[in-house]
Amino acid sequence: MFNSYQETTLHYDQSRCINCGFCSSVCPHGVFLSGSEAAVLAKPESCMECGACALNCPVKAIHVQSGVGCAHAMIRAALTGSGVESCGCGGDEGDCCGK
Repeated sequence: MFNSYQETTLHYDQSRCINCGFCSSVCPHGVFLSGSEAAVLAKPESCMECGACALNCPVKAIHVQSGVGCAHAMIRAALTGSGVESCGCGGDEGDCCGK
């Protein structure tokens, strides 16, 4: 079972990065930092899987399953004891993990 407290769905292809800085600008937890030639994945363990970095990456160098680690899902899983940590929204516009 996927455990968002120990791992994330964040995948970063540094070879595609054009060093635009969007990922480091939009990340609320400082997962990405600006580097000299490409963004640096500085704190992947801090990723809350909100999807902001992936949605703002113009070259699609970042992929994350938005919603797996969202706060709503983690709180619901903790309260219900279900262990299921997905809000089921999939990042569609107008939902809890929307664009």
